[in-house]
Amino acid sequence: MIRFEVSADDLLHSRFALSPLFELDGLLRALAGLSERTLPGAWAARLAPEFRALRAGTELDAVLALQSHRNGAAFAAPPPRGLAQTVEDDLAAVRATPPDVARREIDHALGLRPAGDRARAILDRPDVVSVVAETLETAWRTLLAPDWPRLRAICERDVLHRAGRLSGGGWEAALRDLHPRVRWRDGGIDLLGMAVSETVPLGGRGLLLIPAVFVWPGIAAHTEEPWPHALLYPARGISALWESAPPAEPGALACLLGRTRARILLALAEPAGTTQLSRALGVAPGTVGDHLTVLRRAGLLDKSRAGRAVLYRRTPLGDALARTP
Repeated sequence: MIRFEVSADDLLHSRFALSPLFELDGLLRALAGLSERTLPGAWAARLAPEFRALRAGTELDAVLALQSHRNGAAFAAPPPRGLAQTVEDDLAAVRATPPDVARREIDHALGLRPAGDRARAILDRPDVVSVVAETLETAWRTLLAPDWPRLRAICERDVLHRAGRLSGGGWEAALRDLHPRVRWRDGGIDLLGMAVSETVPLGGRGLLLIPAVFVWPGIAAHTEEPWPHALLYPARGISALWESAPPAEPGALACLLGRTRARILLALAEPAGTTQLSRALGVAPGTVGDHLTVLRRAGLLDKSRAGRAVLYRRTPLGDALARTP
């Protein structure tokens, strides 16, 4: 069990964040068989050939050598700063890793899982941080960038949901259904069933709470210095993503509402804001906003506040229409 000791200052400074490279790390683990989770068949079939090509044509095997079933080199997926994090931000943080930090983490990773001769030679190079960053950038463009807007929208929806819980009931409420292995107890956060047992004082710096898609179905934690402490957990709505990729087409509903409005209504199986819908559907935010207004006036949607965000959700009439074949 890992226990984060939480003070009043930690509650003040804890925040939600998103991390493109954390998602890439989880996806690479799943494709390489280093994860307890497996990708759904359609995703695996689509990405496996690209993954094999990357292993043959880049230094991806050296990056994979930094991972084991339970651990990984933190500098290859450093904790993010906040919700606006981009992959460019992540890659800049990788490239800024101090050489001594990278070398310590590489040596630790190689002690857990032996690497092949070529991967070992790459990891022994003085410019290894640049090589890792370049390889991650190529893997990102090839494997994850096309799906990222939709995945980011799922994670942002989760944050909006928990922000509403937080404003209404505090951190205990926000953490209540985070994951079955996460508990708020006696002024601290317990992570059950972890491979290590340690108590980690947050020291007034707070905790990063990071919803993710490819951490499913488990949880993960960053506890080592000099990196910020972080907890990764499965975002709400992941099952629907696997079941509905690609997104459901509106069918007859489009004849009644128009295709874009029908897609928006179908996408609101879970409450969402304008930005999340825009990213998930690939439609301009202003256009989404106009359609939301029309759907709300027609009695198909309601809206409410979650902190500073405005969430739209289907009314019973909207639910009935969304079930239209």
